[in-house]
Amino acid sequence: MPEGPEIRKAADAVEKALKDREVLDISFAFETLEGYEDILTGATVTGVDTKGKAMLTRFDNGYTIYSHNQLYGKWMIRNAYNYPKTNRQLRLAIHNEKKSALLYSASDIEVLRDEEVPDHPFIRKVGPDILSETVTKEQLRERYTSKRFFRRRWTTLLLDQSFVAGIGNYLRSEILFLAGIHPSLRPIDSTPQQIEKATEATITLMEQSYRYKGITVDPDIAERMKAEGKTRNQYRHWVFRRSFQPCHICRTKIEKMEAGNRRLYYCPTCQAL
Repeated sequence: MPEGPEIRKAADAVEKALKDREVLDISFAFETLEGYEDILTGATVTGVDTKGKAMLTRFDNGYTIYSHNQLYGKWMIRNAYNYPKTNRQLRLAIHNEKKSALLYSASDIEVLRDEEVPDHPFIRKVGPDILSETVTKEQLRERYTSKRFFRRRWTTLLLDQSFVAGIGNYLRSEILFLAGIHPSLRPIDSTPQQIEKATEATITLMEQSYRYKGITVDPDIAERMKAEGKTRNQYRHWVFRRSFQPCHICRTKIEKMEAGNRRLYYCPTCQAL
């Protein structure tokens, strides 16, 4: 599933194609939404926001399209009405005089009045979005140490979208690595230094992954390994998908485990219990 940085990148592309332009044509694949086609045709897109893994496409007539890519959804930006050759099913198409924004394979799409957006079940419960909102280290530190969250295991807490929006499986492993936290711990078991490092890593890794197209390892390490002929999977992350490969810091072999029925990777030396 795409994580917060990937959804923010997609939102940037959709916004660049649509913002401040009149919608000449719009179509939904779902019969329940077809009645909104006439309402949104002729409206102007005012912006595209994200809330974690959800996208909010806003119009100047008081409506917003909520979409969630889930596992298989994918946005494609093309010249107007130039559809790609793909086996994916088109779910939403928004056209203006120059560009088409096409959403394939997603099944979670709704049209809401602007005032209804805050009460949408996903939006209402989701936590702060580092890439779309101003989120400080102090605010994150308070969440990590709050009674609501501090007794939960790190491995489940970081995937909880009500905690921080947009963290997924690769960011979970990477945050715990940079914070030096063993996967079996909870915030209440962690030292103040680990909490501080986790706070910093949550912000910096989310922003770095957004800027560097999913690369979370130190950019200098990535450039060096790339020059050595290593593949993107080999140099992209600190630990994620690097089982049995040497840790970039201490050279210990990275280990893999299951946590919450999903893969988690860690360094047994840098994240010693």
